[in-house]
Amino acid sequence: MRQRPVEQDRIERRTNFNAVEENLTPEQAKLEASRCLNCKNPQCVKGCPVNIQIPNFIKAIKEDNLKEAGDIIRQTSMLPSVCGRVCPQERQCEGKCILGIKSEPIAIGALERYVGDNTTAPKTEIVPSGKKVAIVGSGCAGITAAADLRKAGHDVTIFEALHKFGGVLRYGIPPFRLPRKVLDRELDTLKEMGVKFEKNVIVGKSITLKQLEEDGFDAIFICSGAGLPKMMNIPGENLNGVFSANEFLTRVNLMQANDDKTATPLKVGKSVAVIGGGNVAMDAARTAVRVGFETVYIVYRRTEAELPARLEEIRHAKEEGVQFLFLRAPKEICEKDGYVNGMKFEIMELGEPDESGRRSPIGTGEYADLNVDTVIVALGTGPNPIIQKSAKLDGIEFDTDKRGYFTVNTETRETSIPHIYAGGDVAPVGESNAINAMGAGKKAAKAINEYLLK
Repeated sequence: MRQRPVEQDRIERRTNFNAVEENLTPEQAKLEASRCLNCKNPQCVKGCPVNIQIPNFIKAIKEDNLKEAGDIIRQTSMLPSVCGRVCPQERQCEGKCILGIKSEPIAIGALERYVGDNTTAPKTEIVPSGKKVAIVGSGCAGITAAADLRKAGHDVTIFEALHKFGGVLRYGIPPFRLPRKVLDRELDTLKEMGVKFEKNVIVGKSITLKQLEEDGFDAIFICSGAGLPKMMNIPGENLNGVFSANEFLTRVNLMQANDDKTATPLKVGKSVAVIGGGNVAMDAARTAVRVGFETVYIVYRRTEAELPARLEEIRHAKEEGVQFLFLRAPKEICEKDGYVNGMKFEIMELGEPDESGRRSPIGTGEYADLNVDTVIVALGTGPNPIIQKSAKLDGIEFDTDKRGYFTVNTETRETSIPHIYAGGDVAPVGESNAINAMGAGKKAAKAINEYLLK
């Protein structure tokens, strides 16, 4: 039987930002590890974007060799405690597990988290190469690339626009999913390796790519994320009480806006509608519960079966009292004295499946109202063009797609400008999540290292 970590009481956790799940106990970890079939052709490894040797680290757990398990994971991933908590294992490694065909897959994520929390990274001997690399952004892609490049002996500096490091791991993911001490511990490992960190530096404003080159950086990896929110473009979207999920989560996670004593406190109303169905929507809704909204809705234009969020996130949201409204498309945000005073939705139905098998929502012509005083839009984000625009002024012109994302070689992550690479949400390949960003960071680091050693 699959082992499951103890969870904080569903009522109690509505009032705090503490981790919802505890770690597996040593006994649970061994029991879970003993379920692994140690397949000769492990599909779980193929499902992992950074190719962690999953059966090997699980075997080490089973044999009471936790240090070896940690060393195996960190051969390809410097963020086991992070990935074990936030990666969509059910669509990746666990989704490929052979046991999942007739039973429950191995709890790979829980085992990875257990190992990450109970081991430390091995000391790495650094042989200086004399080369310098600038990394723009301190999220998953940047951290991963920095670790690999530093191991290769390069002088690595990470430039972060905000006043704390971690990128979306810090400002986007709430601490009840990713405790800050866990993230800080992972970042400390890089600092101990000699990776340099510079905060409050907006590349494209504080410093340009050309200036980085003039400062002696031999290669640049841009992984600054996608910070421009996608909005609904409906009447009332500019009213007081309308937030993008990006702003809402950043203000709470990074600026403690839920504390009345902070410089920029959050105005908490009685009821909020979170528009969207992904992990960010779940994070926003569950955060809204904790900051004090009495009623929290998630409104999604398809059915529950099409929700893109992790099943665990959906379950936790329901347990915490979030209400789900399906087959509703926003049409208008109503106003009273400049503030949100309700929403209007069109009732939808699903049409026939398209070539990909996905059914698109179709309007029925029927409408419904919802009594809310706050709206949080969680429909995704797009790239901020600040770097491309500033580079163009210096005669550096990147190839981008029609949405503004960097065009890159999918294997090397090199942009149209030699020695400049891009990855993560500024040059997405596949689903936008932590482990795919890490995969991009590893590919970029490998290509940059080969370029520097020519």
